[in-house]
Amino acid sequence: MKTTIEAPIARQIPKELEIHNDLRIDNYFWLNQREDQNVLDYLNAENDYYEQETAHTNSFEKQLFEEMKARIKEDDSSVPYKYNGYWYIVRYEKGKDYPIYTRKKESLEAKEELIFDCNDMAKGHGYFRLVGLSVSPDNTMISFGLDTVGRRQYNLQIKSLITNEIFSDVIKNTTGSSTWANDNCTIFYTKKDEQTLRANEIYKHKIGDSEDEDIIVFTENDDTFGVAVYKSKSRKYIIIACYSTLTNEFHILNADAPDNEFKVFQKRVRGLEYSMSHFENHFYVVTNKDEATNFKLMKTPENATKLENWVEVIPHRKDVLIEDIEIFKDYIVISERTNGLNEIRIKRWDNTEDYYLPFDNETYTVNVGTNVDFDTEILRYAYNSLTTPASVIDFNMRTKAKEIKKEQQVLDPKFDKNNYTSERIWATAQDGTKIPMSVVRRKDSKLDGNTPVLQYAYGSYGSTVDPYFSTIRLSLLDRGFIYVIAHVRGGEYLGRQWYEDGKLLKKKNTFTDFIDCSKHLIAEGYTSKSHLYAMGGSAGGLLMGVIINEAPELYNGVIAAVPFVDVVTTMLDHTIPLTTGEYDEWGNPNNKDYYKYIKSYSPYDNLKKQNYPNLLVTTGLHDSQVQYWEPAKWVSKLRTYKQDTNKLYLLTNMKAGHGGASGRFEALKEDAQEYAFLLDLEGITS
Repeated sequence: MKTTIEAPIARQIPKELEIHNDLRIDNYFWLNQREDQNVLDYLNAENDYYEQETAHTNSFEKQLFEEMKARIKEDDSSVPYKYNGYWYIVRYEKGKDYPIYTRKKESLEAKEELIFDCNDMAKGHGYFRLVGLSVSPDNTMISFGLDTVGRRQYNLQIKSLITNEIFSDVIKNTTGSSTWANDNCTIFYTKKDEQTLRANEIYKHKIGDSEDEDIIVFTENDDTFGVAVYKSKSRKYIIIACYSTLTNEFHILNADAPDNEFKVFQKRVRGLEYSMSHFENHFYVVTNKDEATNFKLMKTPENATKLENWVEVIPHRKDVLIEDIEIFKDYIVISERTNGLNEIRIKRWDNTEDYYLPFDNETYTVNVGTNVDFDTEILRYAYNSLTTPASVIDFNMRTKAKEIKKEQQVLDPKFDKNNYTSERIWATAQDGTKIPMSVVRRKDSKLDGNTPVLQYAYGSYGSTVDPYFSTIRLSLLDRGFIYVIAHVRGGEYLGRQWYEDGKLLKKKNTFTDFIDCSKHLIAEGYTSKSHLYAMGGSAGGLLMGVIINEAPELYNGVIAAVPFVDVVTTMLDHTIPLTTGEYDEWGNPNNKDYYKYIKSYSPYDNLKKQNYPNLLVTTGLHDSQVQYWEPAKWVSKLRTYKQDTNKLYLLTNMKAGHGGASGRFEALKEDAQEYAFLLDLEGITS
């Protein structure tokens, strides 16, 4: 007989929060003290409660983990790409969690040079992440960023590729990325504000100097902006990018003259977004200038980069979103999106050719891949769909010959992509807007009220969740689940206006779209309220918080991963990472109108004494994006408000941040936990 375990109840210490003559009482504000032992004790108590309550699924969870792991080719490697005379390869070895970075000079038959074995480097660390690998122009050194906490504050270091010695230079609290000037002894890198973790300063470092000797070359004083630094594909320019939600500004410097001053490309104009790429004696600019909502392509001479010199190359089109460009010696490749679908357009500079790559269904994703070589007629791109594993393809833009360089292997003898089917369906939102959903299931899964459906969405920042293949997801599909991606407003699936209609004072469209998609799935007989599940993370976790306040009866279970649920308090605290940079996404609640609107949907502020679905909430103690205390406070308050006996779990990874566990297999354990939670609710135990 199972012993009844009491859920942890966090103590209440009322904290008065007042602005705009509006008083809020926060009983769990004290949970934001990361170093307080009482806070750690509470989080550990929640973890213990979860472990005891889910003990009956432990063996199933392990089975799911092994099943997911078994589908992955453990001794795998990336498709090599050539850069500056070397072929670069990332590979994994059987039983090891982390990548191994290698290279070969000129030929793939050449002797392999080991750059990094992250498995050795990760020993003794609960969390490990290596980022920002950047090789010097003479191929003798590499800079890299290292994070062993999970808070995305990287130590920047440099290694000799001749002697394998790691230099004594250690630069703390960076974004992890850096770029080399052409003199092989100067690197530019980005520092973060210690408190807010905003990327706000660009420094110049000379090899051998101490961090104290580094020279600051740019400071971003507007706390709604972040900065980054990189080199143009042409290798001629070092570029500083200043970015906010709505506005861009770039500064350029000849990479041959790192001690000269950066010059402004085009100063910031609120609402003017642009990105630029260098080719020969021009810059090519993707921009929303002159109300080009879906962006257009312009060009400007490299010695006359101000706005008045920009000339149109590809005009704005109301039904086509320009997402990015890739420049080659003879071709320009434009990534576009039409009616939600990715398209790749290939155009010769001399205008003798202009064509699209053909794709033939509605639930695919195609992305331009790693194309670091400028002087080539080969375009590398990646293709997959809800039912088709990923392929890396080299396409000859001149002959139109296609070579599949790699197909993702699914190491499951039972897997046959022909057993699965996908479709795109459309729900009608409250305001009459048609909302697309991408749906995948096994062909033998019945469509009726007993079929479990997992509905996923993100819906913020203009970030689009394209339909993609997942070997992990097979563990749900093969047990009868249908998986649905709801392309709600707030993403950019149907163009830039789709994003504009799901942010600021239109943010609620994101939430009502998701609910209307759920109602459509039920009405069309895909599932019923007893078997519908919802999942979202970060800003998608905010979405989960809203839907369970507004329509809890539609869902049997919900997974909210690292959820952004205490929106008012966070957006009023300018010391928290990300806050000030996100006023253009959510609104600044120091403004009364935005305060009232945000408060009207903020999940933490709108909990009700009502029944709630079964809930699994996850977070990371060192999360720098959504602080752990948001889900902790939310769950604490939920325990006192919910009127049901449904499950409510808070699971905190005490060693990780926003991205969860590091290592490819450790991360799978988190997937197995989430799937075990869903399958257990369906009574599926094997």
